[in-house]
Amino acid sequence: MTLHSTGYLYYSGTYGGFGITSPNIRDSITLQLDGYQPRTVPLDSRRENNYVMKMLVKKAASKEKRLMSVTRDLQFEEKVKYSFGGETYSSLRENDFMDASRFPFTDFAINTDKASYSNIRRFLNMGTAVPPDAVRIEEMLNYFNLEHRAPDNGDVFRIETKLSDCPWKPGNQLFFIKASAKKLDLESIPPSNLVFLIDVSGSMDMPNRLPLLKSAFKLMVNNLRAIDTVSIVVYGGTVGVWMTPTSGAEKEKIHKSIEELYPGGSTAGESGILSAYRLAQSQFIPNGNNRVILATDGDFNVGQTSEEDLERLIIQQRQKGIYLTCLGVGMGNYKDSKLEVLAKKGNGNFSYIDDEKEAEKVLVKELTQTMYSVADDALMHVHFRPEALKSYRLIGFDNKYAAISDTSSILEGGEVGSGHTLMAIFELELKDTTHTSSLAIGDVEVSYKLPGDSISRKLIEKITVTPEQFTSLPPTYQFASGVALFGSLLKESRFTKNCSWQKVYTIVHPVIKPDDYLQAEFLTLLEKAKKIYYKGKPSRLRSSSMR
Repeated sequence: MTLHSTGYLYYSGTYGGFGITSPNIRDSITLQLDGYQPRTVPLDSRRENNYVMKMLVKKAASKEKRLMSVTRDLQFEEKVKYSFGGETYSSLRENDFMDASRFPFTDFAINTDKASYSNIRRFLNMGTAVPPDAVRIEEMLNYFNLEHRAPDNGDVFRIETKLSDCPWKPGNQLFFIKASAKKLDLESIPPSNLVFLIDVSGSMDMPNRLPLLKSAFKLMVNNLRAIDTVSIVVYGGTVGVWMTPTSGAEKEKIHKSIEELYPGGSTAGESGILSAYRLAQSQFIPNGNNRVILATDGDFNVGQTSEEDLERLIIQQRQKGIYLTCLGVGMGNYKDSKLEVLAKKGNGNFSYIDDEKEAEKVLVKELTQTMYSVADDALMHVHFRPEALKSYRLIGFDNKYAAISDTSSILEGGEVGSGHTLMAIFELELKDTTHTSSLAIGDVEVSYKLPGDSISRKLIEKITVTPEQFTSLPPTYQFASGVALFGSLLKESRFTKNCSWQKVYTIVHPVIKPDDYLQAEFLTLLEKAKKIYYKGKPSRLRSSSMR
């Protein structure tokens, strides 16, 4: 709600009630709510004001699409949606080079999702080519330790930029933006109200599904505190509360409840989510970390199976302060597209767990990143100066075809976890490629809200960079470039069609840290990809292996 006399933004209570202090007898206000028509109405302080908002006709019939990035003033043509076998992935359109004189502004969402990389690893370890739409380069970069640097003076974010030559396109430049979010003090982290919503349907009866989730949740429970509360809701053949709210200090009881889970029945996804949110609401902690953690292979086959119905429910709960984290497991009927959407609408994050090491990484080593946010609705806005460059291309942050073709699509910000580091990479065509001194190429702005706060905040940095040789960049930036190229080759990107897997090796091998397990594993996956994509013909391999 925006009060016109002051311009201040207010939020109503859970059930729509509000009270606003004003020196004016009469005022006016604009009401806005996801899925409803905005209304501008008069206010009279001498009486109770009641208003009814109308649902958008389009919203009632179809879901609102979410963009990952947007180039302002650019119109896209409609595309046909593509789906892949038994596993579903949102069909993506790779970002193009944009003329900086026509489109100097571009915006994209900041998030901590990492699911794409572990899912890619699962395919490569199986000796199978990766579906191109399963590759989301921004999530691949999120997966690695990009050398977090704490913000100064209590800021939420620290912004760093670099400019160097592009290793896969001579004459072009790579422009890096690294944003590091502040780390929460472990002693001051607010209490948590966590509801584990666990899929125990028949499809979860495989070693890499329910048994893996049991191990994952038990690892997480070991790190909970006495002030934290845990509940378990299950859905499958039956739906119900498996474990009532329990203190994090009662680890033996929680472990026993998790171990006794067993699979069977159909996937009553709608009923499970409703039960989990009701339980989370009953234990709601003001100013705490209230979160439902959905763990499933994503195969919702009973109840509200459409994404739009589930999204509407989750948006309502998000507005009440209950967030949603999604953990995906399994293969064959794994619904990446559905879990990704649910996590975004729930102001949460999305991870794919393919083994116990990944479970430990997500739920133990990176627990604060996964479960505790320092910023909501986070967006990065970049303004390029046309006098400095001809064109730019944002690598990753690709949009779904359906979202591009829908004029109602919006750019939503993401939730950023404690201590997260984001790396965004642009490929640039500069006007003067011989420039060697400091170059002002634009501005970077991060907009966000503090958790539980309605006030939008901004951090603005002027971009003045000195071009560097690629091999002179810090190792983190060189490694990130190799990961981006690796993802581009897996996507069969037209922008890197003349590159080879050996080029990725040449980029990353000199900067690999011997004691970094994940970087060493990356080299192993690179070797597997080279064999799978032998002679550059992954399409035939992919179609034959996934029938």
